[in-house]
Amino acid sequence: MDAIRIRSLAKQYVGKRVVDKLDMTVPQGAIYGFVGKNGAGKSTVMKMIAGLATPSDGEITLFGNMATATADRSGGVQRVGALIENPGLLPHMSAFDTMMAQALAFGVADPKPVCHALLDQVGLGNTGRKKTKGFSLGMKQRLGIALALVGSPDLLLLDEPFNGLDPEGARGMRNYLVRLNQQRGITIIVSSHVLDQLERMCTHYGVIANGHMVREMTAEQVQADCGDSLTVRTADTAAALAILEERLADDCANPVRFTAEPDGSITISGGFDAAEVSRVLHDANQTVLELSAKSRDMEDYFVALMDDARMEGDR
Repeated sequence: MDAIRIRSLAKQYVGKRVVDKLDMTVPQGAIYGFVGKNGAGKSTVMKMIAGLATPSDGEITLFGNMATATADRSGGVQRVGALIENPGLLPHMSAFDTMMAQALAFGVADPKPVCHALLDQVGLGNTGRKKTKGFSLGMKQRLGIALALVGSPDLLLLDEPFNGLDPEGARGMRNYLVRLNQQRGITIIVSSHVLDQLERMCTHYGVIANGHMVREMTAEQVQADCGDSLTVRTADTAAALAILEERLADDCANPVRFTAEPDGSITISGGFDAAEVSRVLHDANQTVLELSAKSRDMEDYFVALMDDARMEGDR
């Protein structure tokens, strides 16, 4: 069963659609990286999943519990913990008192040890009576995550959870989230501009642009698309492409992909062998002008997907 299935989701504010006909599928047990530029609609989608905003149209299914734009969603939302945009903290309360207020509101049994344990796990166990108004941004983010975990949710929605964390703190938080996923089976959706952190933890990705889902893919698919590629430039691009596709595209287990670029070169990705490419072209009497290997950065890959979607939308 999928943790989340979204179909044709839309949200409109004052005549503007910030989310439009969005489809999204998050397998149960996944760590789902939600990637998009500022204003793409990520936070709005997460708010609708959490029940903090009402969809204008479409449907959301949480763990098999169907919800429409007007339906009661309490059965599914109770299984969701969320840190979206900013943690809602009372400035004159300590971290422990804030956690206790949340635990009591949720009806958590024996809440004191639960709150102490969660604060220890996010690195706030020694804050004592310090009021949250004196917390750094990173400390507030940690407390927000701890609050989201009160009640032991099955689904965790985290919007930019690495904000304000130094590299060591971000690494510790990332490792903690991975442990929650692996040991407790919590499904996690995390949006972040810190793509190197997502790369180290996510099993699935969704790329959003202008309120539309551009593409969903597994981590393995992203790795394949961002893996090594070979740029080939010959005196006759069309002939070289036809020869390479005929001779090298038959391996279904480890397929090779060929792309004719606007500059007249050919990009080869997938399970290619550079030496074999060179041999095939040589045997076919093709004049090779360039044969160079390169790796594609994941950030460049996601930015290209978002830019392509934007240009498509402008047409």
